[in-house]
Amino acid sequence: MDSTTQLTIRRTGITAPVRTSGSPAPPGSPEITHSGAHVYDPDRSTGSLHLRAARVLEGNWTGTSTVPSPGLYPHQWSWDSAFIAIGLRHLSPLRAQTELETLLGAQWGDGRIPHIVFNPSVPLDAYFPSPDFWRSSTAGRAAGAPRTVQTSGIVQPPVHALAAWLVHQADPGLSRSRSFLSRMYPRLAAWHRYLLHRRDLGGGGLASVVHPWEQGMDNSPCWDAPLSRVTPAAPRSFRRADLDHGSAEDRPTDLDYGRYVRLATDYRDGGYADGAGEFAVEDPAFNALLIASEHALAAIAQELGAAGTARHARAERLTAALVERLWDPAEGMFFCRDVYGGDAGGGDARGGGESGALGSERRSSGSSAHSSDRRSAESGAHPSERRSRQSGDLVSEQRSRTGALIPERSVAGLLPLILPALPRDIAATLVRTAGGPHFGLGGVARLAPSYDLTGHAFDPHRYWRGPAWFNTNWLLERGLRLHGEHGRAEELRAALLETADSSGFAEYVDPYTGEACGALGFSWTAALTLDLLHEPARADQTHGTPPHTSHTPHTSGTPHTPHSSFETGAKGGDRG
Repeated sequence: MDSTTQLTIRRTGITAPVRTSGSPAPPGSPEITHSGAHVYDPDRSTGSLHLRAARVLEGNWTGTSTVPSPGLYPHQWSWDSAFIAIGLRHLSPLRAQTELETLLGAQWGDGRIPHIVFNPSVPLDAYFPSPDFWRSSTAGRAAGAPRTVQTSGIVQPPVHALAAWLVHQADPGLSRSRSFLSRMYPRLAAWHRYLLHRRDLGGGGLASVVHPWEQGMDNSPCWDAPLSRVTPAAPRSFRRADLDHGSAEDRPTDLDYGRYVRLATDYRDGGYADGAGEFAVEDPAFNALLIASEHALAAIAQELGAAGTARHARAERLTAALVERLWDPAEGMFFCRDVYGGDAGGGDARGGGESGALGSERRSSGSSAHSSDRRSAESGAHPSERRSRQSGDLVSEQRSRTGALIPERSVAGLLPLILPALPRDIAATLVRTAGGPHFGLGGVARLAPSYDLTGHAFDPHRYWRGPAWFNTNWLLERGLRLHGEHGRAEELRAALLETADSSGFAEYVDPYTGEACGALGFSWTAALTLDLLHEPARADQTHGTPPHTSHTPHTSGTPHTPHSSFETGAKGGDRG
C-alpha cells in the first residue's frame, strides 16, 4: 500500500473501503489508524457539521498544504497551517504532518519561518505582495532564504510547536514510524532561537514583531500609533489584490496599506536584517504563543529522550517577563508595547497619571529574570546566532529600550490566558475583563471581538478592528478550561460551533450577530470546528498540573507532569 494511503476500520472490526489520507471519513464512521490510535469519531448528531468542515479542508487542499481561501489567500500561510494541522489531525494525521512539513521545508537559514510560502502555479497578480515583491531568494540570501521556493520575508505567530505536538499525539505510532518529531524538533528549536535572539529588540526578553502582518491581527488599532511614524509608499507603486475579493469598507485603508508596503519594502531592501526598521512592537499574544510553544517543545524533547526541564524553565521566565513588561493591573489586561515609542525613561502611554497603562511603565525592563534568561539563551546558541544577536543588540541599544504601552484594548491582551504559569490573580482578572464591557464575552457579544467594543476605532465588520475570529476564540476557550473556567469555556465552545455552522465557516464574523464577513469556507475555521467537535470530553478531564504551577523547574529523575492542556492533547486580511 502506498504510504499516503490509510485504512478506515470500524470498531465492529469490519474493514471499510480504502481511501486516501486526504479523504474525510463519512459522518458517524470512526477511523482507527494502523497504530490503534483513535482519529475520527464524530457523534452522529453532529456528523453533518463534521462532514461539511472536512469538505472545506478537502476543497482547499493543494496536495502538499492547505490554502486559507482559494480566492483571497491562494498560497500557504504560516499560522494558518498550524491551526489547520490541529484540525486535520482528526481526519488524517499523515496529512496534518505533511502540512507542517511543507511549511517548515521553506524555513530560512537564520531560523525564521516565513509567513507565506508561495505556490509557483498561482499567477503573480492573484495576490499582492507577490513573490516578485519579496524577492526572497535574492534579498534574503544573507539571512539564508531558500533558493528552491519563494517566500515572504516576515513571520507570523509561533503556533507551530503546539501544532506539531498535538499532531504527534493524534497517532504516535505513525509519527514515530515517520520520525516526524525528530525531523521537526531541530527546525522548531531554530525558529524559537531566532525569535528569542534576533527579535528581542526591546531588551526585556520578549520577541518583537517588525511589521503588523507578523502579529497576524494585521489591521488592529494597536498598530495605529507606531505606524503613524512610517511614511506610506506612493499609492501608484502597488496594486491591492485584496479589494478584488472584499469590500473596501471592510479592509484596511489605502493609507494604512501604503505604510504596510513601505515597512515591507524597507525590510526587504535591508536584506531582512532585524532591528533597523521604524516599527517594533512587543505583542502579548505573539509572546504567549511563543511561551506555550516552549512548553510544547519541552514535551517533544522528552518524547525524543532528552530533558525538557530547561525549556519549561525558560517558558516560566518568559511568562514573568510578559507580566513585567506588558501587564497593566489597573486595566486588567495585557497591552502591546511600542518598543521605539515614548521617551527613554518610560511614561504613560495615555499621557499622564499613575493608573492604566502606566502600571507596567514603572517596572524596569532589565530585570534579573530577563538577564539570566538571555544569558542562558546565549550560552546554548550557535556561534553564528551569538554574533547576529550581538549585532542586533548594538542596533537596539541605540534606541529606547523601554518604549511605551499602547493604550488600545485588543483580544491579544486576553490570550496569555493560555499560559499555565500565569499567576492566579492575573488569570482571574483576565476572565473578568473578557466578560466585561470591553469584550462582552458571555454577554452582549456572541464571540470575543478582536478589539474593544467601546473603543474609538471599533467597527464590527472592518478587518481586525472589531470582528470576532475563530482562532483567537479557540485559544480563549482553551485558556478558560486551563484555568478551571469550564462553564464559561463550554459556553464559548457552543457559540463557536453554532457560529461556524451558521456562517458557512466564515473567515470572521460580526461579534454581536455572528454575521459572516470576509471569505467563506475558511480553512482554519473549518479545522478548529473539527477540533472543538472532537475534543470536548477529553478536555474536561484533568490530566496535568493545576493551572497555576510554581515557577520551580522540574529536576531530572522526577516524573514529568504536563504543563498545559496542549501537552496532554486536551483542549486546553490582509496578510501581506
